[in-house]
Amino acid sequence: MVELFSHLLADASQPFALEILERTASTPRVQQVVQLSLAPAFLLAGIGAIMNVMMSRLIWIAGRIERLGEGSDESCSVSHAREIEWLSKRRQRVRSAIMFSSASAMIISVVIALLFISAYIDAQIGTVIATLWVGTMALLITGLACFVMETRLSAQGFEKLSK
Repeated sequence: MVELFSHLLADASQPFALEILERTASTPRVQQVVQLSLAPAFLLAGIGAIMNVMMSRLIWIAGRIERLGEGSDESCSVSHAREIEWLSKRRQRVRSAIMFSSASAMIISVVIALLFISAYIDAQIGTVIATLWVGTMALLITGLACFVMETRLSAQGFEKLSK
């Protein structure tokens, strides 16, 4: 990043704004960058859809915990406590999935921005973009793994786990 800024500041023969206008004036170059950024943009949309499902599950779990906490029936208190513990495990896994997926989406946004920036600067930042892309995939895989663990816990059911 330091190299990028030092390179931009080194060539001060013309005003910065004019230089940016000259570099961005090429329509084919802009079209190429837009095409390159489509895959990350579609991935970002997919992550958003998955996160919508995760949030729905988290909201349901939180609501269920709240409803169980309101009931004060003595005969169900042990059963409720076990179910709340089970729901808390599920909630933690969904939270982790959302956190990792959000981080992945944030890095994808940075990748898209860097793809546009890289088309208009002389500094080679392909390694940075590739590293961020690998990091994005690692975060996304981790988030999906957390979501699979929550789904598996949900599919096992509370009754099955309490026996």
